[in-house]
Amino acid sequence: MFRSIFALPRTVWLIGLISLVNDSASEMLYPLIPLYLSSVLMAGPRALGIIEGIAEATASILKLFSGVIVDRTRRTKPWIVFGYGLAGLGRPLVAFVSTWSGLLVIRFADRIGKGLRSSPRDALLAASVGPERRGLAFGLHRAMDNAGAVVGPLIAYLLLAAQMPLKDVFLWSIIPALLCLALACWIREPQLDERPKRQAFDWRMNDMPPVFKRYLAVIALFTLGNSSNMFLLLRAKELGVPEAHIPLLWAAVSVVAMLFSTPLSALSDHVGRVRLLIGGYLAYGLFYFAMGMLTDSSALLIALFAFYGLFMAATEGVEKAMVADVAPAARRGTAFGWFNLTVGAFLLPSSIVFGWLYQSVSPLVAFAFSGGCALLAALLLWRWVGVERTAPV
Repeated sequence: MFRSIFALPRTVWLIGLISLVNDSASEMLYPLIPLYLSSVLMAGPRALGIIEGIAEATASILKLFSGVIVDRTRRTKPWIVFGYGLAGLGRPLVAFVSTWSGLLVIRFADRIGKGLRSSPRDALLAASVGPERRGLAFGLHRAMDNAGAVVGPLIAYLLLAAQMPLKDVFLWSIIPALLCLALACWIREPQLDERPKRQAFDWRMNDMPPVFKRYLAVIALFTLGNSSNMFLLLRAKELGVPEAHIPLLWAAVSVVAMLFSTPLSALSDHVGRVRLLIGGYLAYGLFYFAMGMLTDSSALLIALFAFYGLFMAATEGVEKAMVADVAPAARRGTAFGWFNLTVGAFLLPSSIVFGWLYQSVSPLVAFAFSGGCALLAALLLWRWVGVERTAPV
């Protein structure tokens, strides 16, 4: 395993390092946004659902656009550099907003950056290795991404424990943002055998295989129940977890995801992507049902958040490796664009519906809705998409 990991190309490691640094900044702030929204901007779950839903949906539309452009030009670096730069330089501005609508604008800009970089980055990562190592490459990327998600909350915890105001924590995120931008400038474009032919801008899926379209439908259903993770942090706070410990709780999730992302994603190279995804979706459903029924911040809450990290490890890299498996090589950027668009477009109704159910009905109903979507998605993966037809090639 370790020999295979260290044998991965330079580009895979550089993309992973960029994600590590970027997520150190992003996840330093991510657990604090619900706290900032409720304690400083005086807004509730509905506003959180609107902010996260609109921000993620916007990012997803741009992921399709950037994916199609990559297929036409075969150039990924400009989009990656600009995307990381826009997101990183915009985050510190959260310290200057005074209303939740202002926070929406900042999150909107952050997600524009993510939308422009994600599909080109995924296409570059897929092109850097052969199909027999895709799970390993995407798993390593997710592991390093989650390593940043460990470092960021720990930094946030230390700053909050030192009585630093929330606004100042946001300002400090400029340092990793600049480092991330510098690393992105070192990316090398792959050598092209021939200059790409000029094509019309084509975002359609007419030439995509049927299994890819069925897979997207299942992803849409699962995402409908996969609302913003910020609701998990809000739930933990309501169950009695102290504010300063919220970043630590999210760091624990990222530690588990970091440790298991590479081996679980690499396992999909041998047993098939769908088997791993079914297990991950079942884990997600059980986790959400349990979160809805909890009544206090007992040791079970910590165990459940660690269990959630296993779900992330078993699905995040595998979902993207499967896209690369079933999509035509010449349309891989567009395929990643459609995958990312599907995820983000359904995050808008997902976060809004979850926030409405959470505040207007009950947390139990909101979490049960999400858990039910995940269990149904697992069933459809098994019976409709099929295990044998989607094994890695």
